[in-house]
Amino acid sequence: MRKVIVLSFITLDGVMQAPGGPNEDTSGGFRYGGWAFPYFDDFAGKVMSDQMGHPFDLLLGRKTYDIFAEYWPKHNDARDPVGSGINKATKFVASHSPIKSNWSTTVHLQGDVVEAVKKLKLQDGAELQVHGSGNLIQLLLKEDLVDEMWLKIFPITLGSGKRLFADGTIPAAFTLLESKTSPKGVIVASYKRSGKVKTGSF
Repeated sequence: MRKVIVLSFITLDGVMQAPGGPNEDTSGGFRYGGWAFPYFDDFAGKVMSDQMGHPFDLLLGRKTYDIFAEYWPKHNDARDPVGSGINKATKFVASHSPIKSNWSTTVHLQGDVVEAVKKLKLQDGAELQVHGSGNLIQLLLKEDLVDEMWLKIFPITLGSGKRLFADGTIPAAFTLLESKTSPKGVIVASYKRSGKVKTGSF
């Protein structure tokens, strides 16, 4: 079976919107695009290279796919594990509208996205990494289709913006797989899904 793994940059208050640049996603009047940049260093670069330096496929929402398709085909350097990995990966795109792109290995998931993802998970193959794709993540969380979360938690709050744990969040327990902290205070924490929420009393 394939795992669905969500890789997200988030703030302390859970905002995931537009970490990479001012014009990445200004919807809702978001004014802080590019908030992750000041904290990105060699440590963060190595983390991303490690997490994306092996075979994987991509499961993306339409907005993130369009952003990636505009950038990554122009940055296909075999020496860069991130860029080469993204370009080699099969891109499974959840979209209601036709995809007009010549980017190789793009597969349009039409119709029932939940059923399509369930079928993908049953196949043999590389892990399915989800980057960006806030709306898609809400659907995956709601349907309990996320196996692992590889989070980078930045020491900043923004107060508003699209959040990772939003309308799709259900009660769910996770187990910490790994954690480390960058010199600039970014917490890198990876979790796997581990059953139901347990309660008790003190």
